[in-house]
Amino acid sequence: MKKMISIVLVIALVAAMCCFAGCGDKSEYSVGICQLMVHDSLDQATQGFIDALTEEMAAAGKTVNFDTQVAGEANLCNTVINTFTAKKVDLIMANATPALLAAANATTSIPVLGTSVTDYEDTFAGSIPANVSGTSDAVPFDKQAQMMIDTLGLVAGDKVGVLYCTNESNSLIQYEAVKALFEEAGIVVEAYTFSETTELQALVTSMASSCKAVYVPSDNTVAQNDAIVGTICTEQNVPIYTSYGGAVCYASLSIDYYELGVETGKMAAQILLGQKEVSDFEVMTLTPTVTYNEELCAQLGIEVPAN
Repeated sequence: MKKMISIVLVIALVAAMCCFAGCGDKSEYSVGICQLMVHDSLDQATQGFIDALTEEMAAAGKTVNFDTQVAGEANLCNTVINTFTAKKVDLIMANATPALLAAANATTSIPVLGTSVTDYEDTFAGSIPANVSGTSDAVPFDKQAQMMIDTLGLVAGDKVGVLYCTNESNSLIQYEAVKALFEEAGIVVEAYTFSETTELQALVTSMASSCKAVYVPSDNTVAQNDAIVGTICTEQNVPIYTSYGGAVCYASLSIDYYELGVETGKMAAQILLGQKEVSDFEVMTLTPTVTYNEELCAQLGIEVPAN
Protein backbone atom coordinates (compact mmCIF):
# COMPACT_ATOMS: atom_id res chain seq x y z
CA MET A 1 0.00 0.00 0.00
CA LYS A 2 2.83 2.40 0.90
CA LYS A 3 4.52 1.61 -2.42
CA MET A 4 1.28 2.35 -4.30
CA ILE A 5 0.85 5.68 -2.53
CA SER A 6 4.43 6.63 -3.36
CA ILE A 7 3.88 5.89 -7.07
CA VAL A 8 0.69 7.98 -7.11
CA LEU A 9 2.47 10.89 -5.42
CA VAL A 10 5.34 10.74 -7.90
CA ILE A 11 2.94 10.75 -10.85
CA ALA A 12 1.05 13.71 -9.40
CA LEU A 13 4.29 15.60 -8.77
CA VAL A 14 5.54 15.01 -12.33
CA ALA A 15 2.21 16.13 -13.77
CA ALA A 16 2.26 19.30 -11.69
CA MET A 17 5.84 20.08 -12.75
CA CYS A 18 4.99 19.54 -16.41
CA CYS A 19 1.98 21.81 -16.12
CA PHE A 20 4.07 24.52 -14.45
CA ALA A 21 6.80 24.22 -17.07
CA GLY A 22 4.28 24.38 -19.90
CA CYS A 23 5.41 21.06 -21.41
CA GLY A 24 1.88 20.40 -22.62
CA ASP A 25 1.85 23.67 -24.55
CA LYS A 26 2.24 23.15 -28.31
CA SER A 27 4.87 25.09 -30.20
CA GLU A 28 3.95 23.84 -33.67
CA TYR A 29 0.53 23.70 -35.30
CA SER A 30 -0.91 22.26 -38.51
CA VAL A 31 -3.50 24.09 -40.60
CA GLY A 32 -5.24 22.75 -43.68
CA ILE A 33 -6.38 25.22 -46.34
CA CYS A 34 -8.96 24.12 -48.90
CA GLN A 35 -9.34 26.67 -51.71
CA LEU A 36 -12.11 25.99 -54.22
CA MET A 37 -10.23 27.06 -57.35
CA VAL A 38 -7.50 29.34 -58.65
CA HIS A 39 -8.41 32.94 -59.33
CA ASP A 40 -7.17 36.27 -58.09
CA SER A 41 -9.68 36.97 -55.31
CA LEU A 42 -9.41 33.53 -53.69
CA ASP A 43 -5.63 33.55 -54.11
CA GLN A 44 -5.43 36.89 -52.30
CA ALA A 45 -7.62 35.66 -49.44
CA THR A 46 -5.46 32.58 -48.96
CA GLN A 47 -2.25 34.61 -48.99
CA GLY A 48 -3.66 37.14 -46.52
CA PHE A 49 -4.65 34.30 -44.20
CA ILE A 50 -1.21 32.68 -44.34
CA ASP A 51 0.64 35.96 -43.84
CA ALA A 52 -1.46 37.09 -40.88
CA LEU A 53 -1.53 33.73 -39.10
CA THR A 54 2.22 33.25 -39.57
CA GLU A 55 2.92 36.69 -38.14
CA GLU A 56 0.54 36.35 -35.19
CA MET A 57 1.87 32.92 -34.21
CA ALA A 58 5.51 33.95 -34.62
CA ALA A 59 4.88 36.82 -32.20
CA ALA A 60 3.77 34.20 -29.68
CA GLY A 61 6.83 32.02 -30.35
CA LYS A 62 4.85 29.43 -32.31
CA THR A 63 5.12 28.02 -35.82
CA VAL A 64 2.44 26.88 -38.28
CA ASN A 65 2.71 24.24 -40.98
CA PHE A 66 0.27 24.93 -43.82
CA ASP A 67 -1.15 22.29 -46.13
CA THR A 68 -2.69 24.34 -48.95
CA GLN A 69 -4.80 22.44 -51.47
CA VAL A 70 -6.82 23.74 -54.43
CA ALA A 71 -9.80 21.47 -55.09
CA GLY A 72 -10.41 22.69 -58.64
CA GLU A 73 -14.15 22.07 -58.47
CA ALA A 74 -16.82 21.84 -55.80
CA ASN A 75 -17.21 18.06 -55.66
CA LEU A 76 -13.49 17.61 -54.97
CA CYS A 77 -13.57 19.73 -51.81
CA ASN A 78 -14.71 16.67 -49.83
CA THR A 79 -11.59 14.76 -50.89
CA VAL A 80 -9.32 17.61 -49.79
CA ILE A 81 -11.10 18.06 -46.45
CA ASN A 82 -10.98 14.33 -45.73
CA THR A 83 -7.20 14.39 -45.98
CA PHE A 84 -7.14 17.15 -43.36
CA THR A 85 -9.42 15.31 -40.95
CA ALA A 86 -7.38 12.13 -41.40
CA LYS A 87 -4.23 14.08 -40.49
CA LYS A 88 -6.06 15.62 -37.50
CA VAL A 89 -5.01 19.15 -38.38
CA ASP A 90 -5.47 21.78 -35.67
CA LEU A 91 -7.63 24.04 -37.84
CA ILE A 92 -9.21 24.12 -41.30
CA MET A 93 -9.52 27.26 -43.41
CA ALA A 94 -12.16 26.86 -46.12
CA ASN A 95 -11.90 29.36 -48.96
CA ALA A 96 -15.31 29.65 -50.73
CA THR A 97 -18.72 28.19 -49.93
CA PRO A 98 -18.30 24.62 -51.30
CA ALA A 99 -15.09 24.24 -49.28
CA LEU A 100 -16.84 25.51 -46.14
CA LEU A 101 -19.74 23.11 -46.58
CA ALA A 102 -17.36 20.18 -47.08
CA ALA A 103 -15.43 21.07 -43.93
CA ALA A 104 -18.55 21.54 -41.81
CA ASN A 105 -19.93 18.20 -42.98
CA ALA A 106 -16.66 16.39 -42.27
CA THR A 107 -15.96 17.46 -38.68
CA THR A 108 -17.62 18.88 -35.59
CA SER A 109 -14.44 18.89 -33.49
CA ILE A 110 -11.81 20.64 -35.64
CA PRO A 111 -12.21 24.44 -35.75
CA VAL A 112 -13.31 25.60 -39.21
CA LEU A 113 -12.96 29.16 -40.49
CA GLY A 114 -14.43 30.20 -43.82
CA THR A 115 -13.54 33.09 -46.07
CA SER A 116 -14.84 34.40 -49.42
CA VAL A 117 -18.29 33.17 -48.37
CA THR A 118 -21.21 35.52 -48.97
CA ASP A 119 -23.97 34.29 -46.66
CA TYR A 120 -23.25 31.88 -43.79
CA GLU A 121 -26.84 31.85 -42.53
CA ASP A 122 -28.22 30.81 -45.90
CA THR A 123 -25.39 28.31 -46.47
CA PHE A 124 -26.31 26.49 -43.25
CA ALA A 125 -30.07 27.08 -43.44
CA GLY A 126 -29.97 29.44 -40.47
CA SER A 127 -27.99 27.18 -38.13
CA ILE A 128 -24.22 27.72 -38.32
CA PRO A 129 -22.36 24.81 -36.65
CA ALA A 130 -20.63 25.57 -33.34
CA ASN A 131 -17.18 24.85 -34.79
CA VAL A 132 -17.67 27.18 -37.77
CA SER A 133 -17.16 30.92 -38.22
CA GLY A 134 -15.10 33.20 -40.46
CA THR A 135 -15.29 36.18 -42.76
CA SER A 136 -17.81 37.12 -45.44
CA ASP A 137 -17.31 38.87 -48.78
CA ALA A 138 -20.88 40.19 -48.72
CA VAL A 139 -21.35 43.71 -50.03
CA PRO A 140 -24.37 46.08 -49.95
CA PHE A 141 -26.27 45.06 -53.07
CA ASP A 142 -28.51 48.14 -52.96
CA LYS A 143 -25.48 50.43 -53.20
CA GLN A 144 -24.01 48.36 -56.04
CA ALA A 145 -27.24 48.56 -58.01
CA GLN A 146 -27.52 52.29 -57.41
CA MET A 147 -23.90 52.82 -58.43
CA MET A 148 -24.62 51.15 -61.78
CA ILE A 149 -27.78 53.20 -62.29
CA ASP A 150 -25.98 56.46 -61.54
CA THR A 151 -22.74 55.88 -63.44
CA LEU A 152 -24.35 54.35 -66.53
CA GLY A 153 -27.44 56.55 -66.60
CA LEU A 154 -29.73 53.52 -66.59
CA VAL A 155 -33.44 54.28 -66.94
CA ALA A 156 -36.68 52.33 -66.89
CA GLY A 157 -36.77 49.87 -69.77
CA ASP A 158 -33.01 49.38 -69.98
CA LYS A 159 -31.87 45.78 -69.66
CA VAL A 160 -29.17 44.46 -67.32
CA GLY A 161 -27.86 40.92 -67.66
CA VAL A 162 -26.73 39.04 -64.55
CA LEU A 163 -24.17 36.32 -65.27
CA TYR A 164 -23.57 33.46 -62.86
CA CYS A 165 -22.91 29.75 -62.50
CA THR A 166 -25.83 27.64 -61.26
CA ASN A 167 -23.43 25.46 -59.24
CA GLU A 168 -22.80 28.35 -56.81
CA SER A 169 -25.59 28.96 -54.31
CA ASN A 170 -24.24 32.35 -53.20
CA SER A 171 -24.56 33.64 -56.76
CA LEU A 172 -28.28 32.91 -56.78
CA ILE A 173 -28.68 34.90 -53.54
CA GLN A 174 -26.94 37.88 -55.11
CA TYR A 175 -28.92 37.61 -58.34
CA GLU A 176 -32.25 37.66 -56.50
CA ALA A 177 -31.13 40.68 -54.44
CA VAL A 178 -30.01 42.87 -57.35
CA LYS A 179 -32.95 41.77 -59.51
CA ALA A 180 -35.41 43.13 -56.96
CA LEU A 181 -33.45 46.37 -56.62
CA PHE A 182 -33.17 47.03 -60.35
CA GLU A 183 -36.81 46.19 -60.97
CA GLU A 184 -37.85 48.80 -58.38
CA ALA A 185 -36.35 51.35 -60.80
CA GLY A 186 -38.15 49.79 -63.77
CA ILE A 187 -34.97 48.24 -65.16
CA VAL A 188 -35.35 44.88 -66.89
CA VAL A 189 -33.17 42.11 -65.44
CA GLU A 190 -32.38 38.79 -67.10
CA ALA A 191 -30.31 35.95 -65.66
CA TYR A 192 -27.73 34.35 -67.95
CA THR A 193 -26.77 31.11 -66.27
CA PHE A 194 -24.51 28.18 -67.04
CA SER A 195 -23.25 25.04 -65.35
CA GLU A 196 -20.28 24.21 -67.62
CA THR A 197 -17.63 26.70 -68.73
CA THR A 198 -17.92 25.35 -72.28
CA GLU A 199 -21.26 27.20 -72.43
CA LEU A 200 -19.78 30.53 -71.41
CA GLN A 201 -18.63 32.02 -74.70
CA ALA A 202 -21.93 31.55 -76.54
CA LEU A 203 -23.90 32.68 -73.49
CA VAL A 204 -21.89 35.89 -73.01
CA THR A 205 -22.10 36.68 -76.74
CA SER A 206 -25.88 36.45 -76.54
CA MET A 207 -25.98 38.52 -73.36
CA ALA A 208 -23.76 41.30 -74.73
CA SER A 209 -25.90 41.61 -77.86
CA SER A 210 -29.10 42.28 -75.90
CA CYS A 211 -28.08 44.05 -72.67
CA LYS A 212 -27.02 47.61 -71.93
CA ALA A 213 -24.85 46.46 -68.99
CA VAL A 214 -23.77 43.31 -67.19
CA TYR A 215 -23.67 42.58 -63.46
CA VAL A 216 -21.49 39.74 -62.16
CA PRO A 217 -21.88 38.65 -58.53
CA SER A 218 -18.97 37.24 -56.53
CA ASP A 219 -19.14 34.04 -58.56
CA ASN A 220 -15.94 32.00 -58.47
CA THR A 221 -16.52 30.25 -61.79
CA VAL A 222 -17.12 33.51 -63.65
CA ALA A 223 -14.16 35.14 -61.91
CA GLN A 224 -11.89 32.30 -63.04
CA ASN A 225 -13.02 32.91 -66.63
CA ASP A 226 -13.67 36.64 -66.61
CA ALA A 227 -11.14 37.33 -69.36
CA ILE A 228 -13.59 35.65 -71.77
CA VAL A 229 -16.46 37.75 -70.45
CA GLY A 230 -14.41 40.95 -70.56
CA THR A 231 -13.21 40.46 -74.11
CA ILE A 232 -16.67 39.78 -75.56
CA CYS A 233 -18.46 42.56 -73.66
CA THR A 234 -15.81 45.21 -74.30
CA GLU A 235 -15.83 44.44 -78.03
CA GLN A 236 -19.57 45.19 -78.02
CA ASN A 237 -19.15 48.27 -75.78
CA VAL A 238 -21.10 46.72 -72.91
CA PRO A 239 -19.82 47.71 -69.45
CA ILE A 240 -19.32 45.02 -66.79
CA TYR A 241 -19.82 45.61 -63.09
CA THR A 242 -18.53 42.96 -60.68
CA SER A 243 -18.97 42.36 -56.96
CA TYR A 244 -15.36 41.25 -56.57
CA GLY A 245 -13.42 43.88 -58.52
CA GLY A 246 -11.05 42.60 -61.19
CA ALA A 247 -9.62 43.96 -64.40
CA VAL A 248 -12.73 43.46 -66.57
CA CYS A 249 -15.08 45.74 -64.63
CA TYR A 250 -15.38 49.45 -65.32
CA ALA A 251 -16.16 50.01 -61.63
CA SER A 252 -16.88 48.13 -58.45
CA LEU A 253 -17.95 48.49 -54.86
CA SER A 254 -16.04 45.59 -53.38
CA ILE A 255 -13.91 44.41 -50.50
CA ASP A 256 -10.18 43.72 -50.42
CA TYR A 257 -9.81 39.93 -50.47
CA TYR A 258 -6.27 40.02 -49.09
CA GLU A 259 -7.54 41.94 -46.04
CA LEU A 260 -10.42 39.46 -45.78
CA GLY A 261 -7.82 36.69 -45.49
CA VAL A 262 -5.83 38.73 -42.97
CA GLU A 263 -8.83 39.04 -40.65
CA THR A 264 -9.47 35.30 -40.97
CA GLY A 265 -5.85 34.61 -40.07
CA LYS A 266 -6.13 36.77 -36.96
CA MET A 267 -9.17 34.77 -35.88
CA ALA A 268 -7.26 31.53 -36.43
CA ALA A 269 -4.36 32.71 -34.25
CA GLN A 270 -6.65 33.45 -31.32
CA ILE A 271 -8.26 30.02 -31.65
CA LEU A 272 -4.95 28.13 -31.88
CA LEU A 273 -3.47 30.05 -28.95
CA GLY A 274 -6.48 29.17 -26.82
CA GLN A 275 -7.56 32.77 -26.41
CA LYS A 276 -10.99 32.23 -27.97
CA GLU A 277 -13.30 29.47 -29.17
CA VAL A 278 -14.70 29.44 -32.69
CA SER A 279 -18.16 30.10 -31.27
CA ASP A 280 -16.88 33.35 -29.74
CA PHE A 281 -16.55 34.86 -33.21
CA GLU A 282 -19.42 36.37 -35.16
CA VAL A 283 -19.02 36.24 -38.94
CA MET A 284 -17.07 39.33 -39.96
CA THR A 285 -17.66 41.54 -42.99
CA LEU A 286 -15.41 44.30 -44.31
CA THR A 287 -16.29 47.81 -45.42
CA PRO A 288 -16.20 47.89 -49.24
CA THR A 289 -14.42 50.56 -51.27
CA VAL A 290 -15.28 52.17 -54.62
CA THR A 291 -12.82 51.64 -57.46
CA TYR A 292 -12.88 52.71 -61.12
CA ASN A 293 -10.91 51.34 -64.04
CA GLU A 294 -10.21 54.73 -65.63
CA GLU A 295 -8.71 53.26 -68.81
CA LEU A 296 -11.71 51.02 -69.40
CA CYS A 297 -14.14 53.81 -68.52
CA ALA A 298 -12.49 56.02 -71.15
CA GLN A 299 -12.73 53.23 -73.72
CA LEU A 300 -16.44 52.70 -72.95
CA GLY A 301 -17.23 56.42 -72.80
CA ILE A 302 -18.10 56.37 -69.09
CA GLU A 303 -17.34 59.48 -67.07
CA VAL A 304 -15.63 58.79 -63.75
CA PRO A 305 -17.25 60.93 -61.03
CA ALA A 306 -14.98 63.59 -59.58
CA ASN A 307 -15.84 62.54 -56.02
